[in-house]
Amino acid sequence: MVRPVTSTIRASHDTPNASGPSGASSSGNGHSNAPRTAPAAGRPNRRISPTARRQRRAACLFLAPACIMVAIYVVWPILSTIRLSFYNWDGMSDASFVGLANYVELFHAPTFYTALKNNVIWLALFLLAPPMGLAIALYLNQAVPGIRIVKSLFFAPFVLSGVVVGLVYSWFYDPTFGLLALLLGHGIPVLGDPHYATPGIIFAALWPQTAYCMILYLTGLTTLNSEQIEAARMEGAKGWSLLWHVILPQLRPTTFMAVVVTIIGALRSFDLISVMTGGGPFESSTVLAYYMYDQAIKYYRLGYSAAIAVVLFAIMLLYIVYHLRRLLKNEH
Repeated sequence: MVRPVTSTIRASHDTPNASGPSGASSSGNGHSNAPRTAPAAGRPNRRISPTARRQRRAACLFLAPACIMVAIYVVWPILSTIRLSFYNWDGMSDASFVGLANYVELFHAPTFYTALKNNVIWLALFLLAPPMGLAIALYLNQAVPGIRIVKSLFFAPFVLSGVVVGLVYSWFYDPTFGLLALLLGHGIPVLGDPHYATPGIIFAALWPQTAYCMILYLTGLTTLNSEQIEAARMEGAKGWSLLWHVILPQLRPTTFMAVVVTIIGALRSFDLISVMTGGGPFESSTVLAYYMYDQAIKYYRLGYSAAIAVVLFAIMLLYIVYHLRRLLKNEH
């Protein structure tokens, strides 16, 4: 029986002891004992061109100022606040390390849970701003006479400061000569009632927040793929079907931005509360941001207020990460 010839290369000068009369190796397997050269298993040596190096250096150069600013004005204050939350400090005397005492006191304070409950109410009601902003944007995204004037009227609340909005709605809610009392025929102390104060402030805050979401969606509507929309219409999609299956999927990045901005606005709500109720009546309308301000400015408890800020930051971070994961999951 003839064996197939192997591809190994034998040495040109075999020793007498290496092979017998038949030309086989001394091991009897018919193969040479000469070592084989293994192919290189490493990655090919890729050299970076000078152009690519210059582009990388230019990118790092342009990103450096932004990274430095973020590190100075975002990362460093966050780390400093976390560190301060473990100290007892009034801003003047020497700070003393107290460990987790500020957090223990915070989680046993009834005002903290009142503020946390109000923040949850703010989040639940404030999330009405994105869908309302989308509805207004869809209406304003039409070529009808006088639409620019209507856009200006809807855009007006966004340019007003929170102090102005708070004063306007304080007059609106006034139980004696306010517009609400005139419309109802009798006065209701909205801002003086613990049950109505928080919803009344949120209603006032929804006005400019809805205007901001409307602006985001108006910008997003200009980036829609018109060919995809026309193709869906030719296949019979219209109304809610067109909005749900074609338009909204293209507006996911805009929706994510609107939701994130709305969540941040709900959790850092301070100006309207300060102007309209001052956290009252009986601290019933206070939120974590105002509670933090109250402890720092009125009582000079900077370490305790830093602990409130850390809790507020953690809640905000959890909400944003949750919505970011949902956005990335929908895209994949």
